[in-house]
Amino acid sequence: MPQKPCSKAAAPTPPKRRNSTLWSETLDVHQKGTLTAKEIKRQEAIFELSRGEQDLIEDLQLARKAYHDPMLKLSIMSEEELSHIFGDLDAYIPLHEDLLAQLSKATGSNGTVGQIGQIVVNWLPRLDAYKEYCSNQLAAKALLDQKKQDRRVQDFLQRCLESPFSRKLDLWSFLDIPRSRLVKYPLLLKEILRHTPPEHPDTASLEQAITIIQGVLSDINLKKGESECLYYIDKLEYLDDRQRDPRIEQCKSLLCHGELRNKSGTKLHVFLFTELLVLTRSVTRNERQCFQVYRQPIPVQDLVLDDLQDGDVRMGGSFRGAFSNADKAKNIFRVRSQDPSQAQSHTLQVNDVFHKQQWLNCLRAAISIYRPHGEPPSPAPREVTDARSKRRPSSVSAIVHMEETDENCPQRLCQSAPSSPCGDTSPSPSSQSPPSPSSASSASPTSPASHKTKKDKKSLYSLGKRKETMV
Repeated sequence: MPQKPCSKAAAPTPPKRRNSTLWSETLDVHQKGTLTAKEIKRQEAIFELSRGEQDLIEDLQLARKAYHDPMLKLSIMSEEELSHIFGDLDAYIPLHEDLLAQLSKATGSNGTVGQIGQIVVNWLPRLDAYKEYCSNQLAAKALLDQKKQDRRVQDFLQRCLESPFSRKLDLWSFLDIPRSRLVKYPLLLKEILRHTPPEHPDTASLEQAITIIQGVLSDINLKKGESECLYYIDKLEYLDDRQRDPRIEQCKSLLCHGELRNKSGTKLHVFLFTELLVLTRSVTRNERQCFQVYRQPIPVQDLVLDDLQDGDVRMGGSFRGAFSNADKAKNIFRVRSQDPSQAQSHTLQVNDVFHKQQWLNCLRAAISIYRPHGEPPSPAPREVTDARSKRRPSSVSAIVHMEETDENCPQRLCQSAPSSPCGDTSPSPSSQSPPSPSSASSASPTSPASHKTKKDKKSLYSLGKRKETMV
């Protein structure tokens, strides 16, 4: 309650509010009359690039003076910890100051910039210096979050957040500004090019500059992906040495990861590497977050994906839930191994349809490397299928057992492509397979044995079939 009046009083007059003046607003009426509308828009785009560099320099200096230096002086964090979190920010300030100086030199007396293309072509390759900074961001963020548990650190950061200079941004927002600035360069250059006439001397140079920055960002993303992959591999914890698949050390990229729920409602952190799908449980060991491997990692080359529709499966896994009228699960899909020796199937639930589609896209892209033409997964062994086609639940306990085998035992594999929804949504293969000769003869009205126990067998058969459908 005491903080509310303070925050309200500070909000109306922040001294660090960004200047939102447009370039055209600095011109008088006479100057505007000498420029075409297209040229004004081109100068606006160049001014946006220049002003963004100035803002970035101010933010980097602020991160050093308002956060790094005070925490070091007050011994809130050690020099090693601060170096790990902040990186080499001082090295990037001169880099952006150099571009700003060149743009200022190219600006004429009337405030217009004639040519900018060759300036950025020569300058953009220097952004490779951000490879190390971006690669270290994941570990830096984890360390900062860990240090926030310290009361002194939390109190200092909270005071900074409430101060007008922060513009209501936390420390990590300032540390992440260089990365967000990098991804804006292609957009800024394309905007300048869009308002540059084809016959202008800058046209060819701007096109070259866009190609260069895209290559620089690709290299940075590749390096960052490798660093992120190694970071999470190092945090995997194995309960059994047999879970240590040698392919995990060969992975160079992490395609997708996040928290999902399995059929029993357990939270799992799932990692999709280039070679393996690894399901884990998030645990804490000595204040260090780890990921305990859950089940055996599934090689992507053996992975089968089923896109399940809303309501195809009931989540929760309880006995009572199988017969309740509760809402059926939404945003679900199933991953399973087509290798009979692994015998794995996992029904996973995502928070919303957007993230489900992201997972499906990543999984399909990974699988397509091994099955590029949408080849259907190989069918299960004939003896397993035949044995299951003869099995029919005769009690409630059998039905519950069949529901559990959907997650932990080999399934009759779907004959559709991995990217297609699986048509068999029932856990019981017997409902899809033709009846065996023995069951056909027992159901025949002309059989003497069937007359003897016809009522009992009919009741038992209908009970089993109805409960199969409910499961």
